[in-house]
Amino acid sequence: MVEDDCVSNIIPLPNKHSEDDISKDMLMDFDKAFVNVHHSILHALILVANFLNDKEILDMMCQELSIGLKGKYQK
Repeated sequence: MVEDDCVSNIIPLPNKHSEDDISKDMLMDFDKAFVNVHHSILHALILVANFLNDKEILDMMCQELSIGLKGKYQK
C-alpha cells in the first residue's frame, strides 16, 4: 500500500550496475550514498527490496540500518 506522502519522495536509481566502465569501488560509493537517507525512507526501501526479493540490495540496506543502530539502546 502506498502512503500519500510517500509518492512525492521517489528516489530515482540509475542503473549504475549495468555500466561496464565503472569500478567496484565507485559502485560501492554509489550504493552507500543511495542508502544514506532518513530512517523512515530506508525502512520503506527495505520493504520494497524484500517485496522484490532482491537479496543484494536488501542485505546492503539492512547492513546500513544495523550500522545506524550500532551503539544505541532502548531507554
